[in-house]
Order: sequence, then C-alpha cells, then structure tokens
Amino acid sequence: MTVVAAVDCGTNSIRLLVAQEETSAARHQPRLRDLHREMRVVRLGQGVDATGEFADEAIERTRVALSDYVDTMRALDVERVRMVATSATRDARNRDVFFAMTAELLGCVVDGTQAEVITGNEEARLSFRGAVGELDSADGPFVVTDLGGGSTEVVLGDAHGVSAAYSADVGCVRTTERALRSDPPTADEVGDAQHFIRDRLAVAFEAVPVEQAATWVGVAGTLTTIAAVNAGMESYDSDLIHLSRIGIDDLDRVCHELVSMTRAERAALGPMHPGRVDVIGGGALVTLELARVLSERAGITELVVSEHDILDGIALGLLE
Repeated sequence: MTVVAAVDCGTNSIRLLVAQEETSAARHQPRLRDLHREMRVVRLGQGVDATGEFADEAIERTRVALSDYVDTMRALDVERVRMVATSATRDARNRDVFFAMTAELLGCVVDGTQAEVITGNEEARLSFRGAVGELDSADGPFVVTDLGGGSTEVVLGDAHGVSAAYSADVGCVRTTERALRSDPPTADEVGDAQHFIRDRLAVAFEAVPVEQAATWVGVAGTLTTIAAVNAGMESYDSDLIHLSRIGIDDLDRVCHELVSMTRAERAALGPMHPGRVDVIGGGALVTLELARVLSERAGITELVVSEHDILDGIALGLLE
C-alpha cells in the first residue's frame, strides 16, 4: 500500500506524519494508519513579525529538523510527500532561501519536491478535514480552531465539508513578540495583547458564522498543551489528550494561570514542551478570546481537543 509523508512547517514548529492507508471493506473515505508522527520546535518565525525576514539561525534549525525527517521518510519507503509552509513563510521576504533548502532535502525522497506556501484558507480547510475525521457527524456543525504561532484559523463545517473559513494573523508567537515582554507579563502588557487579539479575531468572527456551531474542536500545540496541563499530566500523553474534553470554566482557569506564571513556573509543568514555555501565555490569551466568543455566540460549554489536524488533512489528500 502507498506510504505518504506530510510535513507542516509553521511559525513555531515543524511536524511530520508518515502514514499508510488502512484497508477496510466498509470504509467510504480513506483512513490513515500512522507509521511515524513527530514534532520539533524550531521557531522558524523568530522575529519575522518585526523584521519581515527569516533569521539565519531559524533557517538552520529548520534545516536540521527537516534533514532528520527526510532520513525517516527514506527509511519508511515514502512514495509521496507534501510539505506545506504557513504563516511565517507567507510573511517573509527572504523565503526563497527557505524554498531552496527544502527542495534540496525533499528531492532526496521524491525528485522535484519542495515546500509550498498555502493560503490561510487552504490551511483552514486541511485542518478541518484532519480534525473532524473521527467525530460523529451528528455532533456537527463543527467550528475548528487551529491556533498556531503566527495565525489562527477559524473554520465552520459539517460532514459535507467546510462552509466558511478565515485565517487571522494572530497566534502564540506573534502575540508574545508584540506585547508580552516581561516575566511574568505586566497587566498593561496583557491588556495590550488582549486588544491585539480581539482586533485580529473580530474579522474572523465576522467572516465565519460561529453561532451555527454545535461543537468546538481545537487543534495544534497550544490547545493540546493546555489540555494536558488541565489534566495534571506528569508528562505529555497524546493518546490520552486526543478527543479529550475541557469545560469552559476549567479552560478559563488554566489559561489565566498560564498567563500569570513566570517562565520558570511554566517550564516546571510536566507536559510543557521546552519550545512552548515562552509563548504559551500568548496562546492562552488567544484561547480565552476564542472561548469567550464561542460561549456567547454559540452557547458552547466545552472544547474537544484533537491531535489530528492539518497533517492528517495533507496525508489524506495524498492518498486520493
């Protein structure tokens, strides 16, 4: 059976999924069997919001991670590969350097392959497909939020597909670099961050009628980490996190705690990845605004956290 590889390179992390199509006589849609799933924090978007360019050291961190991913792909006999780049790459003036590096490495797997920049709208649709694939269609319509480093996608849809989507230029890295400079952030910094987040997300909520949603599904590292902290995990366990649920009150409590902590206090939390320590506060503030609006407009009382997201959407597309 065909083995495919999906790579998602965002503002904060680069992630790999190598998967094979499951065999099932009853299935109507392709399903995936994971062969390898990995995430590394490389902070490709370091300083892009301020300078408009990739830093040399950020490109090098990404090159090292992608080189290791290519070794994994070759060991698992990958036949098709797609690498997408999102918010930071859309914004960087010197992205040609990034593309040349990805072409050199990915060409060792499938000749002529390189990273491609996708629009925020396609990013939203791929994330939606991956996120809701295992959910009961009766729980729809779904609003999926993909909270990344530089952007947050808000997507509405059901079993028939996406009906509305918007990619807002706000995420955990962008918010932190814009406003949260102290350790812990001051009240004024938090207020500035909240104004920034509300302005950016307001446009998304004008474009996407979230009041039609019955279920909120959250994907990406900020939301999965918040779920793990809420569960009191000593170390991160993706199997336990996948499709777990958090009530709005617990979400509010954990997010406020993360914002008020020092970096050392966040680093001491068992499930906290070292690469998220300095930006999880910004992500928590974005989460709080998402929760506030979805509670007020759609009456949503909990968040469903999915480990499956844009990677799964990319891989499913490669199997079609």
